[in-house]
Amino acid sequence: MTAHSPQTTPTPATAATEAGKFLGATLVVPLNRLKASPHNARKTPHAPATLEALAASIKAKGVLQPPVVEIERKRDGTPSGAYLVTIGEGRRQALRLLAKRKAIKRTHPVRVTVNETNDAHEISLDENVTREAMHPADQFEAFRRVSDEKGWGAEEIGARFGVSAQVVRQRLRLGAVAPELITAYRAGDLSLEQLMAFGVSDDGARQRQVFEQVGPHAPSYAIRRAMTESKVRADDRRARFVGAAAYEAAGGVILRDLFTEDGGGWLEDPALLDRLTAQKLADLAEDAREREGWAWAEAHSDFPHGTGYGRVWPEPVERTEAEVSGIAALAQAGEDGLTPEQDARLEEIDKALQDYGPDVAYRPDDLSRSGLIVTLDYDGRARFERGLVRAEDALRPSDPDATKSGRGREADADEATKTGDEARDAEADEGLAPLSERLVMDLTAHRTAGLRAALAAAPTVALTALVHALALQVFYPGHEQATPLQIRLVRTGLERLAPGVTEGPAGRALTQRGEAWAARLPARPQDLWAALSALPGSEVLDLLAYCAALGLNAVRDPHDRRPGAWAQADVLATALSLDMTAVWSPTAAAYFSRVSKARMLEAVTEARDAAEAERIAGFKKGDMAEAAERLVEGRGWLPALLRTAPDKAETASEPADALASEDAPDTMKTDPDAYPFAAE
Repeated sequence: MTAHSPQTTPTPATAATEAGKFLGATLVVPLNRLKASPHNARKTPHAPATLEALAASIKAKGVLQPPVVEIERKRDGTPSGAYLVTIGEGRRQALRLLAKRKAIKRTHPVRVTVNETNDAHEISLDENVTREAMHPADQFEAFRRVSDEKGWGAEEIGARFGVSAQVVRQRLRLGAVAPELITAYRAGDLSLEQLMAFGVSDDGARQRQVFEQVGPHAPSYAIRRAMTESKVRADDRRARFVGAAAYEAAGGVILRDLFTEDGGGWLEDPALLDRLTAQKLADLAEDAREREGWAWAEAHSDFPHGTGYGRVWPEPVERTEAEVSGIAALAQAGEDGLTPEQDARLEEIDKALQDYGPDVAYRPDDLSRSGLIVTLDYDGRARFERGLVRAEDALRPSDPDATKSGRGREADADEATKTGDEARDAEADEGLAPLSERLVMDLTAHRTAGLRAALAAAPTVALTALVHALALQVFYPGHEQATPLQIRLVRTGLERLAPGVTEGPAGRALTQRGEAWAARLPARPQDLWAALSALPGSEVLDLLAYCAALGLNAVRDPHDRRPGAWAQADVLATALSLDMTAVWSPTAAAYFSRVSKARMLEAVTEARDAAEAERIAGFKKGDMAEAAERLVEGRGWLPALLRTAPDKAETASEPADALASEDAPDTMKTDPDAYPFAAE
């Protein structure tokens, strides 16, 4: 559309020498004869967005208000033929922008008003000072009226007013807020932030209901929470797993928040979302069962801890020499094939490698009695737990040749029994009586003493023996006694103490490390020693670290008071430079809703400042918890129990009083066991 001016009968501009006779009159002047006035009171340049909006408006409707100009004069006082824009510089620049884009000509006629009677600088100042901007509520309702009466969508309105379609949608939503709330906004009883919170939904009845419940002084996030309390956030793990497209295809409705940068929203049908989640998990479980050959498969939103599942692990696949050579050749070809000329071969090489199958696999007899469970991870992804053995399917080890999955080899056991019987028969035939139990104990006691002395002098073998004893307990259930080392690893389950902890970043990292080791270790416990002996020392230490980590318990249980262990846990945290901000965040659900208001205000003061704490001091507990979460987010704040003390060696040069935590109660500075326990 070409920019135009409304139909008028202005006097065309003649020679500059005749301009004087048109003082106070309306002229039509070519755009290229309009210049910026040095008398313009506005010195700050117009924002690009403002000029874009003006250009869009002029393109659609023409220049609605003629710029006010004065005649440019030469040194001798004669007109130069140009005009200085005293009022309307933004319109002049918007017209120049359209000319630059070829939407209009450089000589486009512009209607102007000549004013040399008043001081140019004064009228420019007057124009910018005495006018009053349109109230936002009037703007919201006007946009709504344009949409209703003209039938224009957000894109069309945005194009005509020089704003984005998203801005138009926001104004249309606010224009549809219940009239009672618009009236309160006009009167100053509601802020724009509060009005936007009510505008999350276009349900006027719900808006009135929430307004009556929370009143005009509730913070915006509390209003938004009340407006969406029966809905599911779009960043919920179920929503991310199912996906917005699948949810909407099933008839679900998503309530979009037009007033947040990420465009988040809420899913309005939790029951439908739960049904879709369960169905998708079940489909994934059944597909994996059929494709991989498991005996059974189940789907749960969370892993059913405490059910006592056993576990079998995949074992390395034995390759023939030809297969090993073929895989090596393909791998080398893949490395060499990364040149532009050979890129086409990569897919072919990958397919050929896949034909050899994985490097580890489950034994057929393990597959026939074990299954898998598919759960929903904390980040909205499906998590597959394979190789789970139900109690009724578990096999007890019948002889020392049983594997780490708990299965026995009956044939081998029979053979071992037969060999032992034959040996005893042979002794009897030769007249050799068995040694007495007392003598056996005496001799083996001496052997034990010899082994202790030898092991104490061989730290490398001692390390292997220690890791062997721990690994038997971790990876070979039922074979914990298959070591002469009397070392017991006690593992405390954390899921019952903090539901969801195993699904968090720390729990998942530990699980993945354990699964990697389980795939590397041999199937039979008898082969474990040889496997550990063949590992480099650094990898033996890695396995020791993993096993030791499983036995760590720093839980402060009031029914199991271990002050020495708690103090040592703090020392260990310092040695490890533990940063809990990487694995835990202070949210309303995880912390703030479970502590007193005083502790919430203390946290906000530490993370932000006392002014922010004072601002939320009058909130109800639920609202304060949410406010505290938002205020401390990204600040690295942690409760005293999760903080790691600095290394004393690094802070030895600091004053002694600087080492004492000012955040902890005085009793905690002198007694690490003095942390108060209280019922939630």
